[in-house]
Amino acid sequence: MNIDSIRNGIVIDHIRAGRGMEIYRLLNLEQLDCSVALIKNAPSQKMGRKDIIKIDQNLEIDFDALAYFDPDITVNVIREGKLVEKRRPELPERITNIIRCKNPRCITTTEQELDNIFVLADREKRVYRCLYCEGKAN
Repeated sequence: MNIDSIRNGIVIDHIRAGRGMEIYRLLNLEQLDCSVALIKNAPSQKMGRKDIIKIDQNLEIDFDALAYFDPDITVNVIREGKLVEKRRPELPERITNIIRCKNPRCITTTEQELDNIFVLADREKRVYRCLYCEGKAN
């Protein structure tokens, strides 16, 4: 398989194998007008297998939200064919409209226009709780 290198864009690397499509959907990458490559189950010395997403365009995205889905992700920014920045996103204190509250009694269930906001309750265990009902995120 041959995936061309990107000249200007972003590479999301070290995605746990099988989670790449979930991140692809989360970032709404299907709506982009540029080349996007999702590589699944690529061999990795460190992880055994991993997924990689290459986006041939610079995007304004809150990459820290990605740490909610996979804490080992790295984000590489490429300009003029060279790596200019390598980031490890950290768990954000708050995530908005990325996950939905599962509690049927939560106000977000009946009030559809309300944002689904979750607040980091325990950084070590990666636990988020709904801002409105304190229900635990799955």
